[in-house]
Amino acid sequence: MAEMAADERLRLLIERIERLEEEKKGISDDIKDVYNEGKATGYDPKAMRQVVRIRKMKPDDRKEMEAILEVYLNALGID
Repeated sequence: MAEMAADERLRLLIERIERLEEEKKGISDDIKDVYNEGKATGYDPKAMRQVVRIRKMKPDDRKEMEAILEVYLNALGID
């Protein structure tokens, strides 16, 4: 009886994962569509992705990343 309940629990977990994977794919497709819409409007999708990534960062982390990048660019002679 306990084995049957464990099997049912496993089946429900797997089905839940499958539904979430489908939702994730749908959301991923929606995001791709928004980037394509931006591109069709004249925006650069790579730059848009970078802006989204930067906006997710904490301000201190962003400032640290920018400072390190500036040091690296200066060391390579890139202005």
